[in-house]
Amino acid sequence: MGVMPTVSLYEVSPRDGLQNEASVVSTEGKAELIGRLVQAGVRDIEVTSFVGPRWIPQLADAPSLMRMLPTVEGVRYWGLVPNRVGLERALDSGMTHVATFLSASETHNKKNLNRTVRESVANVEEVLAVARDEGVAVRGYISTVFGCPYEGPVPVENTLRIVDRLLAGGVETVVLGDTTGMGNPRQVKDVVARLVAAGLDAHRIALHLHDTRGTALANAIAGYEVGVRQFDGSVAGMGGCPYAPGASGNAASEDLVYTFEAMGIHTGVNLEALAEAGGLAEALVGRELPGRFHLSWKGARVRAAARTA
Repeated sequence: MGVMPTVSLYEVSPRDGLQNEASVVSTEGKAELIGRLVQAGVRDIEVTSFVGPRWIPQLADAPSLMRMLPTVEGVRYWGLVPNRVGLERALDSGMTHVATFLSASETHNKKNLNRTVRESVANVEEVLAVARDEGVAVRGYISTVFGCPYEGPVPVENTLRIVDRLLAGGVETVVLGDTTGMGNPRQVKDVVARLVAAGLDAHRIALHLHDTRGTALANAIAGYEVGVRQFDGSVAGMGGCPYAPGASGNAASEDLVYTFEAMGIHTGVNLEALAEAGGLAEALVGRELPGRFHLSWKGARVRAAARTA
């Protein structure tokens, strides 16, 4: 009997999800959500951001949150850092895993980071140098790889140039972002193939997909078919991007886990426990969340309650 194929889920709801909510979730609520994700078997969780508090007030409690999180063997907590100052804040908070970010689109990069792509690459290289000296693991997000809400199609050459610099700086994983859900399965395969042909191992590629046009799950499967084994997800489909018009939620973690497990691909995540975490996320933000499995799971609970009433 052969070894069961596996993929890994990288959970972004405590950061990418909550930063887009109008309401500010309490530190205790965030810690409870992260705890539920850990209990479900998620081993990589992006818990917060060290972007300036005035830019993202929803995550201003990063240092306090870090003090509340339990140390669990095998679990890696990640924090998003915009620059060296953010990295220093992350290090002071005890972070040992961080993520950097920039865009493949010049216009989106200026809207999101208020600087050119060239300036952002230099900024990320500075972060990578310090992180390397501190023994901190780094994953590098590249946004709008599959299309930009301002510029439209983004040449894959833009991404290739950035990837070269990230790899030279020592980034652990390159994360390809479909920031407004403009990508399609054929495009995902083509972009990944170009990166692999340029020398990047597919196992060092992750996909961060948004479901704006309902294609996130199909794009994830396309990525798997060409060797990608790391996928970002957000419970119940929470998330978006404040500087990308039309960016709806991320690929729902429950949808990814359900689909991969149904295909015989092991995720290491307990689907029912993950759904419970999605239910908590919905309660914390006080609005209905769009994940397909989440909505089905909620409906089943309502029907079960009605039968026993």
